[in-house]
Amino acid sequence: MTPALEGMGDTELLAAHVGGHPEAFAVLIGRHQDRLWAVALRTLRNPHDAADALQDAYVCAFRRAHTFRGDARVSTWLHRIVINSCLDRIRYLARRRTDPLDDELAGLTGPDDDGLTDVVADALAQISPDQRAALVLVDMEGFSIEEAAEMLGCPPGTVKSRCSRGRARLAPVLRELLASR
Repeated sequence: MTPALEGMGDTELLAAHVGGHPEAFAVLIGRHQDRLWAVALRTLRNPHDAADALQDAYVCAFRRAHTFRGDARVSTWLHRIVINSCLDRIRYLARRRTDPLDDELAGLTGPDDDGLTDVVADALAQISPDQRAALVLVDMEGFSIEEAAEMLGCPPGTVKSRCSRGRARLAPVLRELLASR
């Protein structure tokens, strides 16, 4: 990898990729992959589904880089592609019949000391995908309402509404799940 690529900004890297530089896209994704993975994992709750959605998002971004208009930051554009890919994956999974074992395995999001991560993931699974995506971006990833709105492709008021309704639905579910532990 050339050191010159490391010094480039995201917009310059995307332009270099569109211009045919073979390593520019990899450098760009390398900068953002941790946050993109976190969004996909928290949205989908299952590492296998998150990996599939993230791979689809990377392919989409790679192929459609020439369509980036520069209206938002490149990182916002990438997050929007990942969220859309996750929502597509959720719709696909909802249409597909699942095996009961798949449901049991979906709750295993990773090791932790007190199981709180599993409880939150189980609670998130019980709210709508749109509300879940908004809550993950705003409450868990720390994006502003405006940034989340750009990523989700909807007005800021819609993000606020989804977060509010999602929190209202999440609170009793969390209380019930925590009480049953």
